[in-house]
Amino acid sequence: MDILHIGTRALRQPGRRLIASLLATALLMSGCSTPMDARKDASYQSHAHALDRPATRPVRSLSSFSDSLMCMDRLFRDAQIPTTLITSKQIPDFSGRVPVATKDMIITAISQMSRLSNAFRYVDFEVDIARQDTVQNLTTILLNNNQIRLQRPALYVSGAVAFVDQNVINNRFDVGTSASRLETGYSRDKSATIIGMELHLGDFRSRTLIPGLDSANEVIVGSGGQGLDLAGRIGDYGWQFNVGRDYTQGSGAAVRTLVELAMIELAGKWARVPYWQCLTLEQNHPDFQRQLRDWHDEGATAVQQALVMKSLRSGGYLTTETMKLPVNHPTVRAAIAKYQADQGMVVTGVVDFMTYERALRNYVTLGDKGQLLRVGWNTGNTEPAIPSVADGQVTAAPTGPALGAEADPLHLNLQIENLVADKTVFEQGTQIFLSATVSRASHLYCYMQASNGGMVRLLPNATNPSSLVSANQTVRIPDWMVPSPGFVLDAGQPGEEAVMCFATGEDVLPRLPENMQAPGLAVIAGMSGMDSVEAAFSQATEGGMPVAKQRMQWRVTPKRVVPVAAPAPAPASAAAAKR
Repeated sequence: MDILHIGTRALRQPGRRLIASLLATALLMSGCSTPMDARKDASYQSHAHALDRPATRPVRSLSSFSDSLMCMDRLFRDAQIPTTLITSKQIPDFSGRVPVATKDMIITAISQMSRLSNAFRYVDFEVDIARQDTVQNLTTILLNNNQIRLQRPALYVSGAVAFVDQNVINNRFDVGTSASRLETGYSRDKSATIIGMELHLGDFRSRTLIPGLDSANEVIVGSGGQGLDLAGRIGDYGWQFNVGRDYTQGSGAAVRTLVELAMIELAGKWARVPYWQCLTLEQNHPDFQRQLRDWHDEGATAVQQALVMKSLRSGGYLTTETMKLPVNHPTVRAAIAKYQADQGMVVTGVVDFMTYERALRNYVTLGDKGQLLRVGWNTGNTEPAIPSVADGQVTAAPTGPALGAEADPLHLNLQIENLVADKTVFEQGTQIFLSATVSRASHLYCYMQASNGGMVRLLPNATNPSSLVSANQTVRIPDWMVPSPGFVLDAGQPGEEAVMCFATGEDVLPRLPENMQAPGLAVIAGMSGMDSVEAAFSQATEGGMPVAKQRMQWRVTPKRVVPVAAPAPAPASAAAAKR
């Protein structure tokens, strides 16, 4: 401390005295003061629990080909492609510049193409010891003890991120000025990188790649930035100012786009379905989401909410009465949440950009020159748009569906899933598998008519007590994917049997006759024949409630008796020996 005092006396100017005082204070705080008490910061630290959370809601990872994957699922469903087991090799990146989980992206793409059709099931087995986890270790133990059987896949995916050519083109621009008291600088740069991926489909039994089932595509990701620097002096003081803005398109989203495009091509070629129909959607346009974002930002919040609500009205999620409710009303929030669940989105119950984008994508088309056009809506109001002409270019199209049009009818798709050519005749004792799919979230009820006319409600039941199902979700009857399905559907006595399903917009079970409210999988007293059930549903759904129904019928034939061959007569020598 004496040394500091002597040094301070030697300083004559006020500025030096101020610096010496600050130096003394710093020395006291660093060496001479007592340690800080963390308990005094407890109130400050308590904010960490809240501030540690993300500031924005999570969103579903949707790419340009999300709708194309759903389109492929419908193609497989219509073509009745049987379930095929498939697996994949690790998809390496030898450049080391794209550290993404490509194999998991393949699994997701396969799953999205099989939601309705069940066309593919992925065999999850890892042989790389470094990548094995608890489930894989348990699987190995059970396999060694013959307690589990691993099914052999029919197909496998092979390939790699073929190349990553960074900065194929690069443009830089720098300029600056210099003077005695002012310096300025401006810089701008932009570059493009190409990522290439090649995937192939192979026959697992022979470990050979199938000729023609390959996909080789490239995608460009770019980056760019701008910067401004200013520096100068005012008297003895200097100042400096710089600002910049940059963007970098992610490699992860680019690889997902390549993976989904490749799986659409490979699966479509293998199944021999017109997969190209699913690749000509407007949503595949590179600027689709960017254009939707621009239109979203142009309009006020009230306009955006009104557009989404009219789209939900067209889809049947809202009625004319509920359209008059505010967007934060519980009924409207429930309708938005139901729509988000049907679209595979993160359910929030609020109108965010992702909901806006999914709701209005059916009202976007391509113009004659390849530009994206709004169909039946604009940003200035919520009424159907009138085509406007500016500089000779049409900026809105008058054709196509109009927002707020009559709700799309509720559709029900009931199918027999048995892999047989003739699905109208079954031998007695044969297990029968069905599936039902609804076009939008609704309540599903299924009944079976035995050959003697007795009626049983299959769904809902004690195992599946909820009647509410999501749109485009395949309901298996019975659920043959689980170890204990709850019931088994066998062809009974010879005669005519049938299954009929009803999809309704509301829960109508309380409106049905008392005998039809009995527990599921039990014979309904007083009901004989499907016509009586259909009449009860017609009465319960009066008043304009959305309803869809479908019946599947088959004939049960007697079980064939295989004759037992009579024992061959004994040789003559053997017969004589017995006598």
